[in-house]
Amino acid sequence: MSWLVSIERVLGHEGGYTNNPKDPGGETNWGITIAVARANGYTGPMKSMPRETAVAIYKKLYWDTIKGDQLPSAIAFQVFDAGVNHGVARASQWLQKCVGTAQDGKIGPATLAAVARRPDAQLVFAFLAIRTQFYTDLSTFSTFGKGWTRRIAGNLAYAAQDISP
Repeated sequence: MSWLVSIERVLGHEGGYTNNPKDPGGETNWGITIAVARANGYTGPMKSMPRETAVAIYKKLYWDTIKGDQLPSAIAFQVFDAGVNHGVARASQWLQKCVGTAQDGKIGPATLAAVARRPDAQLVFAFLAIRTQFYTDLSTFSTFGKGWTRRIAGNLAYAAQDISP
């Protein structure tokens, strides 16, 4: 699986424009918050932010930061999706917890080596378990939990496709 497959999956989860007053991220389009859009040079109305702008932001801030091209594809997508939803540092720490390396939130040579020693299935399921538990502990779970649970269910379906027998 490639970057192109991963970004299409994330955009499918994130959808288009939203401005839910209960969402701490505020005004969002393609899953990119207004704060992130502004910090990355987009100055127009969030409703009009081009898909290509969101894709470029995702590549630079999320995929490249988690070293998606260096991770096994099954786990690369999961870490990328979690990075989008929870922040790259937190997603990286969860991966590091799964492989037993220092949880510094930065994927480097030690984490990559530890990932290479673990079966994809073990990593994906351990990672999704940590992520699911995190969701249930959030104070906004009663508001957004159904959607988050659907996201995890979708990611479990993707894992079934991605993990080699």
